[in-house]
Amino acid sequence: MTGRGMGRGTTRLVVEIRRKAFGDHLVLRDLDFIVEAGETLAVLGPSGSGKSTLLRIVAGLDRDFEGRIGAPAEIAMVFQEPTLLPWRTALQNLTLTTGVDAGRAASMLAEVGLAGREERFPRQLSLGQQRRLALARAMVTRPRLLLLDEPFVSLDAPLVEEMLHLTERLIAEVRPASLFVTHAPAEARRLATRTLRLDQPHALE
Repeated sequence: MTGRGMGRGTTRLVVEIRRKAFGDHLVLRDLDFIVEAGETLAVLGPSGSGKSTLLRIVAGLDRDFEGRIGAPAEIAMVFQEPTLLPWRTALQNLTLTTGVDAGRAASMLAEVGLAGREERFPRQLSLGQQRRLALARAMVTRPRLLLLDEPFVSLDAPLVEEMLHLTERLIAEVRPASLFVTHAPAEARRLATRTLRLDQPHALE
């Protein structure tokens, strides 16, 4: 049985996954945790351990599991790739996808270091700037639940450091409950309050 509850007014994430399988392949089992507002839980584990599946379940994109998810209604997600609208400007990538007004969008772009680039299209931005734009889009609505799916993958070390600093600052300002999927223990140590290793058994630290 699948359940999803809470919604508006809720500030914590509650995950109770009894079983998730693809056919005969068991992916997740007996996984329970809570992430409070202001906390960041980093999810580590090898490829195929169920990290992305967990994120999809929490986001409400996969409802075929046994258990229950309690999550705020105000959810934002940052993907491995920026997933921007290529035919829209940086400003429009915020206003059209989130509904915020141009003033608020411009203020958030300035906060992530993109002031003066409001009218540029994604193809006119560097990869690092595209990642900043994707983070701005996620945070401009001040979500109560933030999902991060390896947002620093394929960036070189200096850009990873810049993005870690920026993400750390925005999370401290907005204080959502955050679920952060990563392959990098150093990134987990930097951003996370706790870590969850998806292997057998699942281990919270």
